[in-house]
Amino acid sequence: MQEAHTCPGYCRVVLVAAAAVLGLLGLPTIGAAEVRSAAQHYVALGDSYASGPGIPEQRADPIGCQRSTQNYPALLAQELRIRDYTDVSCGGARTDNMTAPQPVRPVHHPAQFDALRPDTDLVTITIGGNDINIGDLWLACAQLGPTDPAGDPCQRQVTAGGTDLYAERIALAAPKVGQALEAIRQRSPRATVLLVGYLRILPSATGCYPTFPIARGDVRYVDGVEQQLTAMLADQASNHGAVFVDSYARSLGHDACQQPGVRWVEGTAATTAAAPDHPNALGMQEVARLALDTLNRNGA
Repeated sequence: MQEAHTCPGYCRVVLVAAAAVLGLLGLPTIGAAEVRSAAQHYVALGDSYASGPGIPEQRADPIGCQRSTQNYPALLAQELRIRDYTDVSCGGARTDNMTAPQPVRPVHHPAQFDALRPDTDLVTITIGGNDINIGDLWLACAQLGPTDPAGDPCQRQVTAGGTDLYAERIALAAPKVGQALEAIRQRSPRATVLLVGYLRILPSATGCYPTFPIARGDVRYVDGVEQQLTAMLADQASNHGAVFVDSYARSLGHDACQQPGVRWVEGTAATTAAAPDHPNALGMQEVARLALDTLNRNGA
């Protein structure tokens, strides 16, 4: 993405990102006139980790996408003071739904890439989790946990026969993510593209059974799947001209086993206004902050 690394577009994004980070820290920011010279058209793409199911207020365009007015794209657009902002993220989206409509009740959600324009100069995308059905992993492991709380019933099931089902799915999803990033570049060649990763759902070791009812022996496996997914996304970003926002690494100590006000994602029984196994409002605030920080550090 050569044009994303030249002025004036690149300089404008870096300028406003730095200003926004300072603002979040309570430090003086640059003048409003300079801020308005930042990115002109921002498009937010992705799945439920971008849309924000359950977080007030839920938008109705369409309601089936479970898109919050307080998701990280909305907060990022607010901090960057971007007036021309389009959020088409939608719960359940896969890479296929970037170029094909997604059925969501009561309507079909248009292909997300329809929102991209030649003059789009900032894009965020969170995608890949549904391609590997990671939500099914969390659900299956939570259902199997009570059968052997100290063991690893879930890992045994998904690796039966010597084949790791989720490792295979991640490998199959990798080229799809890469193709999606290339397609963004083709449609919006001036855009800085942030591929935003997934927040950590569990700690790396013991977990918190029965609060999050995944057997203790399965916690390392489940966390390992998310590490593999994160590594794949980072590789695809590097190989296809995008900038990776490593939400997984940066959310250490803020997994679903932590107390309210500390955790950035909810567990299988959400205790705040958010969907189970998804970011809460604090998590969305922090992902927006991470995206700003990534823009600033990478000069993207």
